[in-house]
Amino acid sequence: MPEEDLVDIKFRLYDGSDIGPFRYSSAATVDVLKQRIVSDWPKGKTVIPKAANELKLISSGKILENNKTVGQCKVPLGDIGGGVLIMHVVVQPSLAKTKAVAE
Repeated sequence: MPEEDLVDIKFRLYDGSDIGPFRYSSAATVDVLKQRIVSDWPKGKTVIPKAANELKLISSGKILENNKTVGQCKVPLGDIGGGVLIMHVVVQPSLAKTKAVAE
């Protein structure tokens, strides 16, 4: 795989800590990134995602769609070159869990 097809991504969590950076192919989807975040989630956090669908990734102020590729997500930052792309992670617990807490 050519070096230019790889992107270094770091995931910034709600408390300012990071997961990564990890190197991904430009063809990897946002869903693949979310699955990696869930599997590598640090122990001891107060908020813990149970599944990838509880996560939202934000890059350049935009919420990324699951079917988008890393290459499509980094387009606005394409001129930086060689840097680490930082994506912010928001955890949204499933609706069923939220309703149970509200009652």
